[in-house]
Amino acid sequence: MSSSSGEEEEGGEEWVPPSRRPELADVTPLPQGDGPCPVVAIAYRDDFREVMDYFRALYAAGERSPRALRLTAEAIGLNPGNYTVWHFRRVVLEALDADLLQEIIFVDRIAECNHKNYQVWHHKRWLAEKLGPEVAASEHEFTRKILDSDSKNYHAWSHRQWVLQALGGWESELQYCNQLLEEDVFNNSAWNQRYLVVTQSPILGGLVAMRDSEVDYTVEAIMANPQNESSWRYLRGLYKGDNNLLVADDRISDVCLKVLNNDSACVFALGLLLDLLRLGLHPSDELKGTIEAINNPDPGAGHADLAIAVCSILQRCDPLRINYWSWYQTTLSS
Repeated sequence: MSSSSGEEEEGGEEWVPPSRRPELADVTPLPQGDGPCPVVAIAYRDDFREVMDYFRALYAAGERSPRALRLTAEAIGLNPGNYTVWHFRRVVLEALDADLLQEIIFVDRIAECNHKNYQVWHHKRWLAEKLGPEVAASEHEFTRKILDSDSKNYHAWSHRQWVLQALGGWESELQYCNQLLEEDVFNNSAWNQRYLVVTQSPILGGLVAMRDSEVDYTVEAIMANPQNESSWRYLRGLYKGDNNLLVADDRISDVCLKVLNNDSACVFALGLLLDLLRLGLHPSDELKGTIEAINNPDPGAGHADLAIAVCSILQRCDPLRINYWSWYQTTLSS
């Protein structure tokens, strides 16, 4: 929709101000009420002011008509963030029993240029709720398109997760996560989505059924990029609510050891190892030797408590949180 009377609309016709349109001849425009002496008057453009004055008139009259619907489209084109206009558009759409599939085309066109607009995504969810599972595939395709250009778009991820849970489309979602992580293994949003799929997909069997293969997948990702916090967080999350299994799985302590043998200052490996020790891990002699060597290169020094030793290392390797690790060490000592 053109936003200036001197430009042309999408259909190629010159934009006509509402005051010159025969279909609105019976409407008395309703100006915005800023009071007689506004402190800071907003310098609205003439076309914006006129469209909104006519919109307010139809809104105040509660008119549910095709012309009201067309005017909401024009007002949205001028300001896609106006929640009142979006709300009224939904009211009119319902009153007219309009074709909501066509409405999806309209809102998707708006969303492509305003993909961080709360009102646009709320409107899309409203449409999807109305239309049901038949639009699940197209909604997934649309969010994929947005994420291709903005992989951390919160609105797109939130909408995609809602569509999965409300309308379905789980069949290829794990593969989609694989694709995103192959493109960027540091994409924390993709790791988050993967966790949602593994824990909530009705076709994968849940976390218990997926845990073994997911641990192998994550360990491989960690070994390739040990400084990727997302993969460490994901690994820890695979044992949520089952600390005994976390401690008992040798793959967890093994990956910590392997990483520390290559990078003795890896905060993520040290932090997970500290969790394991606190939860009752019985460390191997190799692990003890590695930690003692990192904490004090003097082979004759040793350390009475391995968890305290790890805390000491973390105070050196993670100075940003030195006060936290210092406090943590006092809790171990007590």
